[in-house]
Amino acid sequence: MKHIYKISALLFLCLTVTQLTWAQTQPTIKSRLSGRILDAANKQPLPGAVIRIKGVTNGVSTDNEGKFTLVTGQALPYTIVVSYTGYLTQEVVATGSPIDVLLKENISQLNDVVITGYSTQERKYIAGSITSVSGDVIKDQPAAGFNQLLQGKATGVQVLTNSGVPGGGITFRVRGNNSINASVDPLYIVDGVFLSNNDPVTSFGNQSGSNPIADLNVNDIESIQVLKDANATAIYGSLGANGVIIVTTKRGKRNTKGKINFNTYQGWSSAIKKFEVTDGPQTALLANEAKINTAAENNTAPTGLIADPASQPTYDRTDDLFKVARSQSYDLSTQGGTENSDYYVALGYLNQESIIKPSNYKRYTGRLNYDNNITSKLKVGTSINISRSDRNLSGSDNNPQGVINSALFVRSYLPVYNADGTYARYGSFDNHLALINNLDNTSIGWRTIGNLFGEYSFTPNLKLRSSWSIDGETENYNSYANTLISAGIATNGSATSSITQNYVYTNEQVLTYIKSFGRDNRHNINALIGNTLNTVTNNSTGSSGTGFATNSLTSVSSAATRSGTSTQQTSKLVSFFGKASYAYDDKYIIDGSIRADASSKFGKNKQWGYFPSGGIAWRAGQEDFIKKLNFFDELKFRGSIGLSGNQNGIGSYAALGLWSSGANYLENAGTAPSQLANPDLTWETTRQIDIGTEFTILKRRLTINFDYYNKYTYDLLLNVPVPYRSGFASYLQNYGAVRNKGFEAAIHSLNINTTSFKWTTDFNISFNTNKIEKLASDIAQGASGRNISLLRQGYPVNSFWLYKQLSVDPQTGNAIYDDVNKDGKITSADRQIVGNALPKFTGGFTNNLNYKNFDLNFFFYFQQGNKIMNMNDFFMIHGGTQANIGFVPRQLDRWTTPGQVTDIPRMTTYSGNPDQNGGSANNYGGNVASLSSRYLQDGSFIRLKTLTFGYTLPSALTKSIDVSRARIYLQATNLLTFTHYDGLDPEVSSQSANQNTAGYDWATVPQPRTIQVGVNVTL
Repeated sequence: MKHIYKISALLFLCLTVTQLTWAQTQPTIKSRLSGRILDAANKQPLPGAVIRIKGVTNGVSTDNEGKFTLVTGQALPYTIVVSYTGYLTQEVVATGSPIDVLLKENISQLNDVVITGYSTQERKYIAGSITSVSGDVIKDQPAAGFNQLLQGKATGVQVLTNSGVPGGGITFRVRGNNSINASVDPLYIVDGVFLSNNDPVTSFGNQSGSNPIADLNVNDIESIQVLKDANATAIYGSLGANGVIIVTTKRGKRNTKGKINFNTYQGWSSAIKKFEVTDGPQTALLANEAKINTAAENNTAPTGLIADPASQPTYDRTDDLFKVARSQSYDLSTQGGTENSDYYVALGYLNQESIIKPSNYKRYTGRLNYDNNITSKLKVGTSINISRSDRNLSGSDNNPQGVINSALFVRSYLPVYNADGTYARYGSFDNHLALINNLDNTSIGWRTIGNLFGEYSFTPNLKLRSSWSIDGETENYNSYANTLISAGIATNGSATSSITQNYVYTNEQVLTYIKSFGRDNRHNINALIGNTLNTVTNNSTGSSGTGFATNSLTSVSSAATRSGTSTQQTSKLVSFFGKASYAYDDKYIIDGSIRADASSKFGKNKQWGYFPSGGIAWRAGQEDFIKKLNFFDELKFRGSIGLSGNQNGIGSYAALGLWSSGANYLENAGTAPSQLANPDLTWETTRQIDIGTEFTILKRRLTINFDYYNKYTYDLLLNVPVPYRSGFASYLQNYGAVRNKGFEAAIHSLNINTTSFKWTTDFNISFNTNKIEKLASDIAQGASGRNISLLRQGYPVNSFWLYKQLSVDPQTGNAIYDDVNKDGKITSADRQIVGNALPKFTGGFTNNLNYKNFDLNFFFYFQQGNKIMNMNDFFMIHGGTQANIGFVPRQLDRWTTPGQVTDIPRMTTYSGNPDQNGGSANNYGGNVASLSSRYLQDGSFIRLKTLTFGYTLPSALTKSIDVSRARIYLQATNLLTFTHYDGLDPEVSSQSANQNTAGYDWATVPQPRTIQVGVNVTL
């Protein structure tokens, strides 16, 4: 019997092994499911949509036509889950092939995936204030920099184009100006690379600033995140006080067929308004009138009068400046992916001419983004952008001898050429045609922005990412002033050459843990720790020479006399950071972060700074009592508080005691102290509180965001005056405070959404109030040697400090100024702050309409409450005090007869200070007149920034020519502007190199009106 049991057991064991072996050798039974994923509104394919079986992590993606094939060992029927960014996730029971799934657009933005500091999160779990902008919103527009195109697209962000020079500088502020001496520009991060925001062009003499972010091709951008509050930015510690702009460029998708995109546009730009001056007879009449009035006042006979003013000729110089400018853009890219890798490769070319001769800007870009999953746990990737920027610099803005001033200021009855045919020059001004035809100022910049990373997943929830990045920029500037322009006549030719190099090296390690657990995954944790090593180097080498044998030899090496300079600076930053977010039941979120930074820029006693933050959020819309109201589709409240720091904008050796060479004595080389040491110098710190809410209503047709913030920046890095007995005028210390507080609102509405017609509207508005809370003493700054701007405790930065003109006396024609101290005289004690360059609010209004294959978009930008110092009026409504300068037509409104009411005083060459007691001292002219509030104007405006009309060719037609998609469009930029400002353009800031002297309009190239046609093709 025992043997029977043993034999039976042995037979059973053999049978079992045989069955298992047979099962393993048999092919797995597979089911195949195919279909398409389409937009429910317009039935357009959705490439890159993800399809997976419910309960299974991995899935497949759709191709360019929205098609997919899912092969699995699971037999039909089963439930698939379909997801696509910007659309509602949908579950479908699949019973067989083929299957079409129609996805509805997710009007609520609360479910979007947002890139935050070193991680990604669903918006519904974010307690910070972050604005997202899709790359599609800003593409195909005639501007070089993506930061310029964010104007009016994000709340809390003020973007101002300083001039109409292609590739020119911009003013970009996130929730106001935080500092005085240190930088107020945000931190830009592109694919994990920290960018340098230094503008090397401003170091090349009187040049208008350039936009260092213009080296990136806008068409390569996938999305932009604007991090605004402390909870969002504190993870970047000393780099995040002014906000953080995170840019993600396009990448391919795995298991996706390669596609090719080609985009091009051709544009033509012209001036909306042109400079105007009085003609020859008018100019002669005004010049004579000034001399006659002055002589009569002094009881003398007028001298130097122009005989017969009415017969004077008119030489028009301003029309010579302008031209119809061409712009061209070509972009070619390909993207796709295999089972283990994905790629994006792009080439771009941009050529933009300026509407004022002779400036232009060219940019060549190349990009490679590549990711490879070496194993199921290890992923490596790279992002590389190489660009070259060529600039032809005119030196127009803020330059007394620039092209614009040389055409504008010279009196119009004076001839352009001398009798012998040579260029005529008057006073300190060059001949504008000589400059246009002979200027040789060029700048060539090379920039490499690269990132290499490795990512290892220990478990599905725990991964380590290490990255190495570089932002390397080299700018080569060469200038030659030949003997046909003023700058080269006296020296028989003058040349300048320089090389500026800026490098940012960054190494980061980030360990991330993301886990959902508990019943129904009610608990969600998103945590990370990491460190950063950052090195910034700045090198500059320059040379100059004078005296050239011929204008054909233009390099410094050919000069008779040569000289050179060289500088180098290096700063280092070491950082450690951590962040954790916990969400319970999809309703309650709490998160916090802390970062510790040590900077070599600061004193040895206080190199470390610590920047914590915390935030909470409540998804009230998930509560049953809110759901019962049947009003809110989504409702979230959030609040945050935190600290962030600032070290940018000060020198690499700001805390050290420095000595400089050049203190020579008796032909012996010598040195002398040039900077006092401050071992306690440390971080500027910004404390910010933010309270906000986000909700959607009306079946997700209306989404509204509100935010209130209060930012207080203290321990400003400020040059504080010290006693002269120290041997120094000032000393960099932590002193002073600035506050910014404001309110932001954004509204997105889906007005109509049918099969053939869709209409959406976006509106946003941002209010900001700036105030200097603490300052050691007034700091006066300005333009043209005149201190017009003033930093004063209790007032905003960028305040204008002028004599306030109350009126013009109808009987005498004398200007009447506000006698602040009531002493009966107008002296420097009567100067006062009469306005500032900061707008009270800014915003944007966008409408998108789609009817079948037609699309229409129009976008308005507006700002209100800022003042502009019109420096053209400053110099050209001078009443006769500037002997060599002409007049603008507004001067014709001057007072001439008793009883006349006007704001332009009478003509006179008197140059003394007005005196309220009357007499000759009470006339118009002199220092007070040149610093009059009469030149300060309201800079508010509303502008139709873009109007675009497009048509997408029918898919039946494009398929017949093997094209996936093709669209043609017509776009107008700066089509309409509504403003009371008298200058050419209210969007202007010629003093942009100094953040405390914004709002000046001085011989500035205006924004052009551009008409362009474009084509987008996908193969």
